[in-house]
Amino acid sequence: MSTDGIADAYNDSSVLFRVLGALGWGDLVNVGWLTWPTLPLAIGGLGRFQRRLVRNSLALLEARPGEVVLDACCGRGLTTAWLARQGCQALGVDIQPEQIAEASARFGHQPGAGFAVADVTAPPPRAGAVELSDGSLDRIHCLEAAFHFGPAGRQAFLTQAHRLLRPGGRLVLVDFTWRTNDPGTIATLDPDRLVRDTWHFAEFEPLDRYLSTAAATGFTVHAVHDWTPHALAHYGRVAPVLRRILSTGAGRWAARRYRPALAGLTEADWRQLIRIMDAHMTGLVAPCRYTALVLDKPA
Repeated sequence: MSTDGIADAYNDSSVLFRVLGALGWGDLVNVGWLTWPTLPLAIGGLGRFQRRLVRNSLALLEARPGEVVLDACCGRGLTTAWLARQGCQALGVDIQPEQIAEASARFGHQPGAGFAVADVTAPPPRAGAVELSDGSLDRIHCLEAAFHFGPAGRQAFLTQAHRLLRPGGRLVLVDFTWRTNDPGTIATLDPDRLVRDTWHFAEFEPLDRYLSTAAATGFTVHAVHDWTPHALAHYGRVAPVLRRILSTGAGRWAARRYRPALAGLTEADWRQLIRIMDAHMTGLVAPCRYTALVLDKPA
């Protein structure tokens, strides 16, 4: 899997990430889990919604104390730390050295938590203190990262996950999925590449192809959860309102008062942000699902 540009999707070189950072992104980087009753709480930041998404994802994993768990694409390490607190031997790996350095600094001292730089589409024989051999893992968790892998990378990840899991092991894979079987149509919906270049990916995986690849690899599809109403649909309702607000000078002034971290955005930044928001409405929110796959390796 190529690392070209991925880091730039999650640092201040992206105006969208700067804005999201001001709204609470940081410990976790995911779209979050929103419901109508809790939506007003978003004014306090998005962190609580991101943590809820992680809790829901880990609940599907059903990891038990003492199990060896791979947290694939662990980012800044919080999810790995949560797994370790549950009594697991949790290994967080990420292809970005800067993410692993931060995760190690924050959580490397925690019993049961380890971190290493590794490519989950082509894992090394050992990462940190954990041997990555056939059947060496009990659980694998991958939350909102596989869309970066590309079609071949996603197939390779499923193949490697099946190899690494013991019989009876489980993979929980949460990812954006394309609503049709032709993911190439994103080129029409995202003609200026504002969505794809912002997050550095080529296309989203069609759900049917995810399921057929998983089955061909040897997994049993235990469950498929459509989390779109909680992870994407609310953005589709809120984003047009925010766009209208941020398109005005008064709205941008209010945003800077609400989140002083936005004070550094220039007028060119605000214009680019509006373009990116518009592109996400047509190239991400409308044509995508947000899907949690629970895949078991037969015992």
